[in-house]
Amino acid sequence: MVYFQKMTPEGYKQIEDEIVRLKKDRPRRTKILQAARALGDLSGNTEYTEAKRDLGHLQSRLRYLGKKLKYAEIVKTTDDGKVDWGKTVVLKFDDDDETEEYKIVGHMEADLADGKISFDSPLGQAIIKQEAGGVATVEAPAGEYKVTIVEVK
Repeated sequence: MVYFQKMTPEGYKQIEDEIVRLKKDRPRRTKILQAARALGDLSGNTEYTEAKRDLGHLQSRLRYLGKKLKYAEIVKTTDDGKVDWGKTVVLKFDDDDETEEYKIVGHMEADLADGKISFDSPLGQAIIKQEAGGVATVEAPAGEYKVTIVEVK
């Protein structure tokens, strides 16, 4: 069974960019490994062990990201006025007079510091498919709270 990973076009592009960056870094890491190997006895050669491990991590990350792209399902947003994948939502939390803006993304793209929340986070689950003006109850690990959906873009 193939599991397709939903993501926004921006998330897909981020993965592509990371793959390009890692591929550019691979020759440098290979040279470090070769230089460490040239030092001699590999059994006690810490530089060789670390360089080999680092190159292995890079290769593993490339395989992982490649699979993410292979099985990606890019979501298309619709202009139906409802909170959904790839849309930006302006929220007002019940204990605050300020509003906050978040983009709804897949869990791989989620980055709260960058204003991106996952559709399957407690907040994401509470507001998904809601319209502007709606009030949603979020059931979070620290307790329940309410948010008002001010705007869906």
